[in-house]
Amino acid sequence: MGSIAQLDEEGAVQVLVSDLRGDQAPVLAAVGLMQFEVVAARMAGEFSAPVRLETLPYRLARATDVAGAEELNRSRIKGEALTRLRDKTQLALFRDRWQADSFQREFPAARLDHLIAAHG
Repeated sequence: MGSIAQLDEEGAVQVLVSDLRGDQAPVLAAVGLMQFEVVAARMAGEFSAPVRLETLPYRLARATDVAGAEELNRSRIKGEALTRLRDKTQLALFRDRWQADSFQREFPAARLDHLIAAHG
């Protein structure tokens, strides 16, 4: 994952990992589609590493902690808990605000913090 980590350090994308997916299938987070296209082109051109990008249904991220991530993994809500590679921040990913609010109602003590510059 060295080349992916380099792109994360450069800020091209945010690289997220989870125990469920493993290191071989990182989740790339970005603001727009063009960032993913740039990453795919760079991976192929600079690192001779073809990538297959699959769109995930998540549109909302909240910072959480280990306890919140564990609750999300146990929840009936179909979100996903991931860890940001660079700084080890725990993130809870949701399809939308409704799903995040539903999780918060189910687990009112769970930490769900807005990210800096996040909308929603």
